Amino acid sequence: MFDKILIANRGEIACRVIETARSMGVKTVAVYSDADRASKHVVMADEAFHIGHGPAPADSYLLGDEIIAIAKQSGAKAIHPGYGFLSENPDFVDAVETAGLVFIGPSADAIRKMGLKDAAKVLMEKAGVPVVPGYHGSNQDTDHLWGAADAIGYPVLIKAVAGGGGKGMRLVERSEDFTDALASAQGEATTSFGNADVLIEKYIQQPRHIEIQVFGDGTHAVHLFERDCSLQRRHQKVIEEAPAPGMTQEMRDAMGQAGVRAAEAIGYKGAGTVEFIVDGTNGLRADGFWFMEMNTRLQVEHPVSELITGVDLVEWQLRVAAGETLPAQQGELSITGHAFEARLYAEDVPKGFLPATGTLTHLHFPAGCRADSGVRAGDTISPWYDPMISKVIVHGPTREIALSRLSQALEGTEVGGTVTNLAFLGALAAHAGFAKGDVDTGLIARDLDALVAAPEVKPHHRAAAAMQALDLVEATWDTGFTLWADLHRSVHLMHQDEIFEAMVEVDGPDRQIWTIGEDQIVANRIGGRWDLGGHSLPTLSQAGARITVYDDYGLVFDVIDPLDRDASAGGDLNVIEAPMPGLVKAVFAKPGDAVKEGDRLAILEAMKMEHSLLAARDGVVAEVLATDGDQVEAGAALVRLEED
Repeated sequence: MFDKILIANRGEIACRVIETARSMGVKTVAVYSDADRASKHVVMADEAFHIGHGPAPADSYLLGDEIIAIAKQSGAKAIHPGYGFLSENPDFVDAVETAGLVFIGPSADAIRKMGLKDAAKVLMEKAGVPVVPGYHGSNQDTDHLWGAADAIGYPVLIKAVAGGGGKGMRLVERSEDFTDALASAQGEATTSFGNADVLIEKYIQQPRHIEIQVFGDGTHAVHLFERDCSLQRRHQKVIEEAPAPGMTQEMRDAMGQAGVRAAEAIGYKGAGTVEFIVDGTNGLRADGFWFMEMNTRLQVEHPVSELITGVDLVEWQLRVAAGETLPAQQGELSITGHAFEARLYAEDVPKGFLPATGTLTHLHFPAGCRADSGVRAGDTISPWYDPMISKVIVHGPTREIALSRLSQALEGTEVGGTVTNLAFLGALAAHAGFAKGDVDTGLIARDLDALVAAPEVKPHHRAAAAMQALDLVEATWDTGFTLWADLHRSVHLMHQDEIFEAMVEVDGPDRQIWTIGEDQIVANRIGGRWDLGGHSLPTLSQAGARITVYDDYGLVFDVIDPLDRDASAGGDLNVIEAPMPGLVKAVFAKPGDAVKEGDRLAILEAMKMEHSLLAARDGVVAEVLATDGDQVEAGAALVRLEED
């Protein structure tokens, strides 16, 4: 076994690898960018080295030569790539091995064989793995691809051959929409992967996304059963579970064997995932699944497989990379219970799931769940990397119990300092169809309005925020009295653009009477705990003027100075601003252009995603204030329309 390894990654996955390595007595070396100097993975590792010349991945975590040099300098014998960054870069694997180090993962040859979706599908067909009907050829002429789509039959999916994460992917339902969708997919594929080539696939009408966790030693492979990743939004996974609801033993055996054939066909070594698309229209059938792609690395959702099998996949990775044989044979692996994983992100759900930044002023996970996180309270969610805060993972003896535990874990999770998708995850966990196991990749889109509905803010929530704002939570014996009468105070607060006034009469240290609009809430402190009209005072945190009430997944209030209200609180419809720090990828507007509400005026790239910036009203472009390639801050004006 290695005595020391370097982890060529950051955040949650780096922390995850460090935990297992430490339990095995293996020392760890971390690398960090300018933005990660004091991050959690740096503190956890035995040694840490600064890498690169800036926070951007291209200037830090993608610098393979520097990472290899640090590994040799530190005495590390192997490099664990985590996922993302260099994890599926075959040139990096070659360089690691040329340097006399061990890459903890598959061979460069295996990565190359699965790296391009079109070539991988041809290889899988030869290996006897079922493949979705489609065009996977090299002719990328627009008319040829259009003809192939017409021959396959609509709807079809255009997919970047070098793609992943939904980038370079477009659904086309009509022949007349094909060329525009193709151009859009090719443009995004070029930006994300440097490769514009695409393939065309038949679109499955009620698809489920079920994947098989495989593990190989370079010759033989086993599978660790399936994960259902059908709960997706825009092809991004949201909640994963194992095993798949409704799975039959016949289909599990067929999918598992197909996954093993795929892994052994390329001499796969280490942990990998074979992803299948499944036709869910008439239940799960052994003849109703098709190969989509193979991820030649550890997956984000690997913990659910670990919880149902009792296997530590990172430990297996280290053992096999060190030359040991497969730690278990297929017959020794079995499923126990059910597991869920929910991905907790810093993102603004009401604004279309826009990735968010911020400093975490408070972070708490309840007992009874596994929280794989790369951040702590006080850490900053950076615009340079994926905005994941944590993976909230639970296990139970049955699916029903595990889902109940997931709901409880989400309700007990507390995040302050940034907006999150926590309420959205809670709504998904409570969704009636999901509870019954009626899942497919279109579930979220169909019920999106209900799933993103804002939690109801109740009078005691407003009173709690006001108590925090006026520093009345820790009232003492002399709180609440002026020289001649009870103390009367008020504060103005805002929640989701609604401003309200909260007035209080403080009747000694243990009693407060709050008036908020037409509501009156009496707060009494009994046995050291505040009761607000029959509700216990929730946990509270404050950072500057922002207060978070930890109930209903976290309710955010801002303290407002009534003398300093912005008369234009509704927003300036004349100016299109950057919603977050990012790179201006393209500007389509020119001075004098007539635009309609909803027209795309620019594209901003931030947090690994492209965001279209749209005109808020009909008008004429007065000024264009940014150009392609500009790095801008949040709130920067990009385009201005003439006054209406």
